[in-house]
Amino acid sequence: MGENPFGNPPTNLLPIEVPPHVLMLRGIGWDSNIYLVRDGEEALIIDTGTGINWHVYAGMWERGGYLEGVRRVIIFNTHEHFDHVGGNNVVKRWLERHGIEVYFAAHKITANVIERGDEGVILSYFYGRRFEPHQVDFKLEDGDKLRVGSLELLVIHTPGHTAGSSCLYLDDGKHRVMFTGDTVFKGTVGRTDLPTGDGWALRESLERLAGFDVDFGFPGHGGYIDDWEGNLKEVLRWLA
Repeated sequence: MGENPFGNPPTNLLPIEVPPHVLMLRGIGWDSNIYLVRDGEEALIIDTGTGINWHVYAGMWERGGYLEGVRRVIIFNTHEHFDHVGGNNVVKRWLERHGIEVYFAAHKITANVIERGDEGVILSYFYGRRFEPHQVDFKLEDGDKLRVGSLELLVIHTPGHTAGSSCLYLDDGKHRVMFTGDTVFKGTVGRTDLPTGDGWALRESLERLAGFDVDFGFPGHGGYIDDWEGNLKEVLRWLA
């Protein structure tokens, strides 16, 4: 990507446009960050937050015209925690009211938890909410690819934070970005003391991610990762 397109880390709710394909919305409160990847009439939404603030994100999309002309959306969940999946159904219904076809996708482990509505793993009770189970249309495995228009995003299974945690890697020949969910953040990693967490598995996942060439990492919370190699070395050293 070359020059940093972000400027300073954002401190407000303004959408962050990352040419040519990515829109980043910083999560409000407990919400995860929400990402939009668009190519032509197709788009990918990565995580949906708790659903509590969905109308704020919808307003940003509408005011910016980011979904104008989109006919098909895939909602991909990086893992099975409520702060990433709680908004799934309300966002789907909102998109469908705008005449957009909506499909859900996740690693097969995460998909099974979502379809069961397993609140012991989803942890919706922590937020004082109930999770509404739903069907996941695309149950993915490590190495599968999600197509959005002419773009292909590689699914990388990265267990550790949860058993189903996965990252998405986009390399369009010029830009290389990784959507990491809660597997790795800037300067730290996702906790492993919640149901299905595994510290050893997380370390192996991070070592695997270190093998990818990445210009910018987009985590589930907080700011972007602008030094991929250095950040992974730092967190792996800390884990050791």
